[in-house]
Amino acid sequence: MHGTATMHQLTTTRHFRTLFLSDVHLGSKAAQAEMLVDFLRAHDAEKIYLIGDIFDGWRLKRSWHWPQSHNDVVQKLLRKARKGAAIVYIPGNHDEILRDFPGQHFGGVEVKLADIHTMADGRRFLVIHGDAFDVVVRNARVLAYLGDWAYDAAIAVNVAFNFVRRRLGFPYWSISSWAKLKVKNAVNFIGAFERALAEEAKRNGCDGVICGHIHHAQIARHHGIEYVNTGDWVESCTALAEHHDGSLELIRWSETAPQEVPAPALGELRGSPRRPAEAA
Repeated sequence: MHGTATMHQLTTTRHFRTLFLSDVHLGSKAAQAEMLVDFLRAHDAEKIYLIGDIFDGWRLKRSWHWPQSHNDVVQKLLRKARKGAAIVYIPGNHDEILRDFPGQHFGGVEVKLADIHTMADGRRFLVIHGDAFDVVVRNARVLAYLGDWAYDAAIAVNVAFNFVRRRLGFPYWSISSWAKLKVKNAVNFIGAFERALAEEAKRNGCDGVICGHIHHAQIARHHGIEYVNTGDWVESCTALAEHHDGSLELIRWSETAPQEVPAPALGELRGSPRRPAEAA
């Protein structure tokens, strides 16, 4: 019912029933906006869900960063709305200011706190950012901010590491993504987060849940509930797509993008608010 796209040279636009994107963090140097613009150029859908942390209000409060590429992402999405795509924006904790406007429309984009999406095959999925199920963000906001700074430092190391890899002809590889799957506390946090979201979907009478927040793209099952995390556009550059038959595909754009897509420059801090287990 689902799969992961393999490496290939995309030359035409792929059309889907639904696209799900989260954790872009526009407004931070973390955001791989050029990669996302290229992805949006190569993919289209009847409906697009923006599942939180699309812009990073936490970082924008600290220092203003909004280059043209971040404008390009916004304009590309608004252009898709003008062409008829239904776009639903479900805010996360970094763009939580939009939670004050449920039901409002901005340029053809509808704001919702959460949604239930019915797939083409009839399955019902709860669509939610997921920060409400992160105990650190919910109960210890100061720790979440401290985790933000620590994650920035880790990403800075990751940028330098990948600069060297590119010079040697090797593809991008995320140290932090590898480390979090090797560190016991990170693994435990991810597992608990997945189970909590699956249980919430079950309470809502859904067959599955689609979320973001922890920057860990995944399709899994927990006690009969399908758990799907869209990943992020800080490191992994991943998105979820629903085909017209209701099947799901996790697209890893950093692996499938045409080779001419530019890589992030050395010195561009590509972080997002996270603690060791990627809480945002």
